[in-house]
Amino acid sequence: MRTFVALPIPQESQKALDEAQEPLRATGADVRWTCAASIHLTLKFLGEIDPEMLPGITGALRESVQAHRPFTLCLRGLGAFPGLRSPRIVWCGIEGETHKLETLQKDVENVCGRFGFPPEERAFHPHLTLGRVRGKRNLHRLVECIKITSVRETSFEVNGINVYKSTLKPDGAVYDVLERLPLG
Repeated sequence: MRTFVALPIPQESQKALDEAQEPLRATGADVRWTCAASIHLTLKFLGEIDPEMLPGITGALRESVQAHRPFTLCLRGLGAFPGLRSPRIVWCGIEGETHKLETLQKDVENVCGRFGFPPEERAFHPHLTLGRVRGKRNLHRLVECIKITSVRETSFEVNGINVYKSTLKPDGAVYDVLERLPLG
């Protein structure tokens, strides 16, 4: 079972992300756009796991996240990884109480490490993936559009994390919530 741990994004913020994607989509760039309703903030990608491991992992995560209090994040700005010169991922930035988000992510990473999941090699950069660039068609138009497009800044309270199952389909991944884990 392909799984990951992430923050859910509330509907109002999903709507703002969808609005920000509209002009980007209109560039005709070769990008697989993420459906706004599926956008989440990944804390830890677990990959394929044995379903029998799930209760232990979710139990340990539930206990760990109880030590965290709810906090506020905000959508802000658009960009691309690794950069606008050769974009592969189009993203929306996250601001607000990011220090609390980073502490939560480290705790999730540590809990998962106890179950044999190796730590992420790259530094944690909180973002929401809007799309994945597949080719060079109209890439220059996309880059120019990213530079001038803004996202409606919406704030939201983080009061829990989810463990998701990811099922890969020809038209994109489908995410199902396996477990909701509230913050303390």
